[in-house]
Amino acid sequence: MIHITKKKVILREATWEDLNTLYYWKYEEMNQEAKKWNGPYIQEKKLSRVEYRNEWQNDPDIYPGIPSTLVIEAEGEVIGTVGSYWVDKYTNWLETGIVIYNPLFWNGGFGYEAYKEWINFLFRSTDLHRIGMSTWSGNIRMMKVASKVGMKEEARIRDARIVEGLYYDAIKMGILRKEWEITLV
Repeated sequence: MIHITKKKVILREATWEDLNTLYYWKYEEMNQEAKKWNGPYIQEKKLSRVEYRNEWQNDPDIYPGIPSTLVIEAEGEVIGTVGSYWVDKYTNWLETGIVIYNPLFWNGGFGYEAYKEWINFLFRSTDLHRIGMSTWSGNIRMMKVASKVGMKEEARIRDARIVEGLYYDAIKMGILRKEWEITLV
């Protein structure tokens, strides 16, 4: 069982109780603040609790014993997730992301610490060559967090996302293993 404790956050595998909390934040919380930043251009179908649990249960590990998603716990509560998915297994290219659902934990370094540790864990536990992330140009906080963990902007696709009727650029950022190794020194 993966359980990574840092100063502000714990990254760990989800329990059934955690899935209820995450379901609430993703589908039932009235304001849905996180969805205004985390891919607001993606139309998601609302899943039932059973479908949501099945999705988690059937999500394959990215490597044996390494789940694609961990929950973020802070101050005794589940506040979000870090996740990943393959872009190209052949070239060892993994895409990653983070969402902090509870806005009370925004701007306090919780997301940075969680995302940094997720990237560190993935590089330490695998033979990945590169790790990337995708966002939109309106999500300044995500771009800052990615930059702080050592990622560089690699692509900007102009006017590729529509959020609240306005066009924004799609942003791709990434870090290579050799760049990550330098940050450890």
